Amino acid sequence: MKREKSHKLFEEAKRYIPGGVNSPVRAFKSVGGEPFFVDRGLGSRIYDVDGNEYIDYVCSWGPLILGHAHPEVIGFIKEVAEKGTSFGIPNVLEVELAKAVVEAVPSIEKVRFVNSGTEATMSAIRLARGYTKRNKVVKFEGCYHGHVDCLLAKAGSGVLTLSIPGTPGVPEGFVSETLICEFNNKDDVKATFERYGDDIACVIIEPVMGNAGVILPDDDFLSFLREITDTYGSLLIFDEVITGFRVSYGGAQARFGVMPDLTCLGKIIGGGFPVGAYGGKAEIMNYVAPDGPVYQAGTLSGNPVAMAAGVKTLEILKRDNPYEALEKKTKRLGDEAKRIFEEKGIAVTVNSIASMTSIFFNSGEPVRNYKDATKSDTEFYSKFFWKILDKGVYFAPSQFEAAFVSVAHSEEDIDRTLQAIRDFVKSI
Repeated sequence: MKREKSHKLFEEAKRYIPGGVNSPVRAFKSVGGEPFFVDRGLGSRIYDVDGNEYIDYVCSWGPLILGHAHPEVIGFIKEVAEKGTSFGIPNVLEVELAKAVVEAVPSIEKVRFVNSGTEATMSAIRLARGYTKRNKVVKFEGCYHGHVDCLLAKAGSGVLTLSIPGTPGVPEGFVSETLICEFNNKDDVKATFERYGDDIACVIIEPVMGNAGVILPDDDFLSFLREITDTYGSLLIFDEVITGFRVSYGGAQARFGVMPDLTCLGKIIGGGFPVGAYGGKAEIMNYVAPDGPVYQAGTLSGNPVAMAAGVKTLEILKRDNPYEALEKKTKRLGDEAKRIFEEKGIAVTVNSIASMTSIFFNSGEPVRNYKDATKSDTEFYSKFFWKILDKGVYFAPSQFEAAFVSVAHSEEDIDRTLQAIRDFVKSI
């Protein structure tokens, strides 16, 4: 495929924007090339400025569970935007989306909207510290919770993709209050609590890791975290920015039956617009200003256009309940891809849940944590990425990201994707 216009745009962008991109992984550095520039999206497809068409499994890194430019969502956005795009005072759509979130997510009794997942996790951590009057935070290797200073230690996402040290620009003292444990390692968590338990404000975790690739919790790991945080009087925070409304309508907590004290949301609840949220038990949320002493604010929080996109997206998900069909399509994609590689003698591990999947090019061993994920062959992934991209299939430009299946992806899209994988295998 020719991408001449994209190349010219990238050269121009680098003159004005650091690295030519506004989020690091978009630069395609880990796969050894230049990004294409998108022109438009519709359904399961995106089209670049050179006119190339791709089946999109990145879906804006997760928000677009309904696909690009869903007509009902776009129609409602237009209707709301014509009335004004921002007011800085309460609007009715904030209440509608808050009600939908509270009704859907089992542990949330009250919710506060912000503008990004990073704001959500930052605010939830501050609230946990204010509520417990403790300082330390437990996080897990490879879990990415946005670019919050204290949470960049051993993070996933672009930090892992680009091999960037976790903390340049962050004072050492900020990170000294962050305790790192290994995902799915109960003994590691126990030892950490035995040493620091009296000063641990909270444990924050992606209940399903999505920023080092898709990594599932062991059967009893989340319930173990619930028990140990209760024992020590710490709060349990689920970062469901990715999993919220994706692994089920009620998120990972509904699917696994484990209730956190606080939940962070983003992506799907904005229907493609910048949004985040944190919520939980009313007793805890009442510590947030103006009711309580923990301050957090935002000029564009509860923006009516973003709220409109979220309201309509959740309405459609609740009405149509596409989760069983999404999981079936995703399982077919992962299972068939694994079979194609293994028939060629290429060992892979495929991790999937609901409409999220990852292909790890490794020795075929299980991937249960960050260290397992980093054993993957990133050079081989790069070859895979470019070959299928030239066949019109867009997976994430990083071994360490999830692929997402949307409502808009058809069985024909899956067929075409599997054929692109077969063509790649034949070319080896």
